[in-house]
Amino acid sequence: MRTNPYTDLLTFLTAGQSDQIGLGPWRWVMMALFAALVLGSLLVAAREWAEDPRQRTGRDLGVWLIRFLIGCMWFQNLFWKMPLFSTENGLYFWTSEEVKTAAFQVHRDLVATWILPTPNFLYVDVLVFLTELAFAASLMLGLGVRLVGVIGVLFVAQLWLGLYQHPQEWPWTYVFLASLMALFALIAAGRSLGLDGLLRRTHPPDMTNGAVAAIVRVAS
Repeated sequence: MRTNPYTDLLTFLTAGQSDQIGLGPWRWVMMALFAALVLGSLLVAAREWAEDPRQRTGRDLGVWLIRFLIGCMWFQNLFWKMPLFSTENGLYFWTSEEVKTAAFQVHRDLVATWILPTPNFLYVDVLVFLTELAFAASLMLGLGVRLVGVIGVLFVAQLWLGLYQHPQEWPWTYVFLASLMALFALIAAGRSLGLDGLLRRTHPPDMTNGAVAAIVRVAS
């Protein structure tokens, strides 16, 4: 049950939300990982601000802040995908809802026939967890943001269509989130006080050959 933004933030940071408490000691491992990502994001931003005068702008600072916050959102959502390798979590419940609320019958059939049955769902659960963890890490650290943004649009589109008819969901929520992920890709948000900016300086795509250059061009 939500109370107010300040209390809810404090409860999350102290691992006191219900999804966190349900994990037992593992919640502290997750919160340690979150703290590492937050610290990493701040250190990367500070280094880029100091080393690249071109990034010392209000625009870059704003892009970093928005990217950081959306990364935190993806991380917070990891908790209801746990415990892993289980059907006793929030992901199983909401995936089950897609059987009833997806916009198209073919989508419902796909979820019912291929996604929900075990052991298929157990692997899907881990895949979704790792995908969202990658989103969180990428956005918070500013690494590979262009590529992650494109994947994120496709990921969120599945949620949009899968829960389109759900009475407790607002479809525009997913449109807004997909739009943000698309914007991160379009403006290469990782180059604003992120590791993508560092990569672009140390491995300029037009001066780097082979696989490294291809990865830098596509991902950053």
